[in-house]
Amino acid sequence: MNDINNRIAALRLSMSERNIQAFIVPSSDPHQSEYVAGHWQFRQWISGFTGSAGVFFATPDYAGLSTDSRYFLQAETELKDSEVKLHRQVIPHQPQVISWLADNLEKGAKVGIDPQLFSIKQVQQYTRQLEGNGLILEFCPDLINDVWMDRPPLPQDKIFEHDIKYAGLSRGEKLSRIRAKMYTEELDYHLVTTLDDIAWIFNIRGNDVESNPVAIAYALIGRTTCDLFINLDKVPENLQQEFTSENIKIKPYEAISKELAALETETKILLDKGTVNAHLYQMIKATIIDGMTISTALKAEKNTVEAGHIRNVMIKDGVALTKLYRWLERTLQERPIKETEVAEKLIEFRQSQSDYYGESFSAIVGYQGNGAIVHYRAQEETCAEIKAEGILLLDSGGQYLDGTTDITRTVALSEPTAEQKRNYTLVLKGHIDLATLHFPYGTRGNQMELLARKSLWKYGLNYGHGTGHGVGFFLNVHEGPQSLSSAASGKAAIVFEPGMLTSNEPGFYKTDEYGIRIENLILCIEDQKTDFGSFLKFETLTLFPIDTTLIDFSLLTREEVAWLNDYHKKVFEKLSPQLEEEEKAWLAEKCKEI
Repeated sequence: MNDINNRIAALRLSMSERNIQAFIVPSSDPHQSEYVAGHWQFRQWISGFTGSAGVFFATPDYAGLSTDSRYFLQAETELKDSEVKLHRQVIPHQPQVISWLADNLEKGAKVGIDPQLFSIKQVQQYTRQLEGNGLILEFCPDLINDVWMDRPPLPQDKIFEHDIKYAGLSRGEKLSRIRAKMYTEELDYHLVTTLDDIAWIFNIRGNDVESNPVAIAYALIGRTTCDLFINLDKVPENLQQEFTSENIKIKPYEAISKELAALETETKILLDKGTVNAHLYQMIKATIIDGMTISTALKAEKNTVEAGHIRNVMIKDGVALTKLYRWLERTLQERPIKETEVAEKLIEFRQSQSDYYGESFSAIVGYQGNGAIVHYRAQEETCAEIKAEGILLLDSGGQYLDGTTDITRTVALSEPTAEQKRNYTLVLKGHIDLATLHFPYGTRGNQMELLARKSLWKYGLNYGHGTGHGVGFFLNVHEGPQSLSSAASGKAAIVFEPGMLTSNEPGFYKTDEYGIRIENLILCIEDQKTDFGSFLKFETLTLFPIDTTLIDFSLLTREEVAWLNDYHKKVFEKLSPQLEEEEKAWLAEKCKEI
């Protein structure tokens, strides 16, 4: 941790040379990605905190890290030996950095940021907040780059084509749909900066970001032109030829700034101020139209080909999990197992399935108290040893050419307590309430999410994370535009559309003792048309048994029992043909009717 303090000292020296009294470092990259390539892991490098969400800030005599409740326990552990102080966010996605700076800096102080790492909306918000408190926001590009001597280079891995047999739509069809929207809105250009949107539009995938099969690139789509800004060495020759034949020009990644600056003032360009970085915004003299990236909604509504593949990939993933949990039970009878060994073994079982590409995120294997750390990541040197007692929470996912998975199961390794059974059952009731919901078209995520919490609320219990996020198709495991959370605006206010794939993951966490989460992926599908309009519902796609030994059956309704029995019947019917006889017998026991 002395390294962290030394890095902060070097940053302060650079701040002093530029007359900056504070500097803010977010977790993002120039594409506003949730997970970033090593080249842009500034916040992790300067603070030592490895969680995926957090904001670091430094003044001449103070260093802090603001993060939300998912990471409180992790941050306490990772920051304890450095000078960085933890700031606990009260409101998710709203770090209280500016208010702290306003209280602790003199009027007229300069607060520096790298404009490439902040969206336009973030900069506008920061500017208002800082100026309202007599502080000045100043752009300081590459301030940390100046002190990060061994900073990793940009990824150089080749991209590859995602075959239309998986994607269901060609690049040309996707571009036509985008341009149709552009014509309707009378737009000349559309700037796309989010990496998963670019991967989806061009039917390409890459290896530039851990667990997210994307490539570092920008795209500028015109009514008749299309420019892809990417390092040419990353594009195989066959793809270069295909792009040329489809009137897609490849230009250097760094050329995007000059290209935007060259657009004429009267041209209209659509961009999303929530995702386009402030550096690019500075370059644009054309007329800016602010709006959601067009492909974001198109990408979220999985087509019939994609939906079919996702249903199939759930069978493969369920088979891998069956092998994993059966191995876990048998091995625990002989010896303890490290949390990291479980994660490694799960990768091994998934690798045996066809078209497996990698993890969709690093598995969260949380035994006992570690399960209460929502985004826990076991480390070989410090992780717990799992024994045949207590509770284990395992949240994991796989990337396959034919889909992305994300599943959490909580299992009892010995007889659970009455409290554990009650809390687990309350989480299960919330999961079922959401899974069985029928709702009118026009319903938003924040209108549905309370169903997952109401059983917990009845007992004065709650959990500190959202209930569901969108999931990509062989893309990012966290995808917009929709979500299931209690937020009043943003993703939670997006109307659910048929084809949207979303997680259903209520939970409960008791610090230092155990964590509970039950997560399946649910597909929004059409239900029925009535005199009151069109209704939608969810189809549960994930296929793996839910632990019944943790259930307090006195708390379940007849309808909830019926749902669970029907679900387990489906799990067995879908998975058993892919299993050996002993595995079938194990699965039959886990899926037996209650």
